[in-house]
Amino acid sequence: MAVSKDLITKAVVEGIKVASIYLPPDVKEALRKAYEEETNSAAKAQLEAILKNIELAEKLKAPICQDTGLITYYVRIGAKFPALDVIEEALIEAARIATKEIPLRPNTVDPVTGRNPGDNTGRYAPVIIWDGIDPKGDYLEVTVVPKGGGSEYVTVYAMVPPGKGLEGVKEVVLDAVVKAGAMPCPPTIIGVGIAGLSDVAMHLAKKCATTRKIGSRHPDPVIADLEKKLLDMVNELGIGTMGMGGKTTALAVHIDYAYRHPATYAVAVAFFCWAARRATVTIKSTGEYTVTQ
Repeated sequence: MAVSKDLITKAVVEGIKVASIYLPPDVKEALRKAYEEETNSAAKAQLEAILKNIELAEKLKAPICQDTGLITYYVRIGAKFPALDVIEEALIEAARIATKEIPLRPNTVDPVTGRNPGDNTGRYAPVIIWDGIDPKGDYLEVTVVPKGGGSEYVTVYAMVPPGKGLEGVKEVVLDAVVKAGAMPCPPTIIGVGIAGLSDVAMHLAKKCATTRKIGSRHPDPVIADLEKKLLDMVNELGIGTMGMGGKTTALAVHIDYAYRHPATYAVAVAFFCWAARRATVTIKSTGEYTVTQ
């Protein structure tokens, strides 16, 4: 089967559908564990409602949340993959088709005029992040992330004094969680990016919040240890599920970093709500494709 724009579009529409309706297994398992361990009655009731919501979405083949988000694609390309010239067009068309077929709430709004085109497209929408080239690969990998507005609204960026180092990172994260409160629909997945440039820090924070699986750890043991310590500290704040208190404010804290300039220490904090939606579409040069979570 030859790779074409239509085939890429079809595969990505399927990926958007899976991401919008089915919560990834690692997220479902983390929510079930949080429910089993919760002792606060109000928080436990909220977690029970979340689990029933997940079950109904799967049963009815309906989106998990009424806020079906802004569609973001993380795209990795093999250098030997054909049809490179139609990928972007196919990704935009997939957003249009998925909006109508699933259906999705049309969320893209022109910030100047307020106009909504009604199909989740527009200037720089859907968001396409070109995330690397595999020089020996013959595949296209598209990770679909529908990102809701509530969790995006509380995103934080700060430039901390370089001398504070990781202690400064802890301060930024904990302050961000306290200020966010119940707004990002906790329990959340928290992504933290550390870099020398603001845009790099934000990219890293968003990517590790939305694409890393719960239970994974950073390969650097120092960062892995910081992830664990920050998760414990966040959950000790007692904000809890939907702000009702209890044991679980976050399901995971994921951190990544880039080398920085000596004078700058950029820290970004991104939140992913409990409806942490993602799916990865992998298309081979033969035309075969899979959708995984």
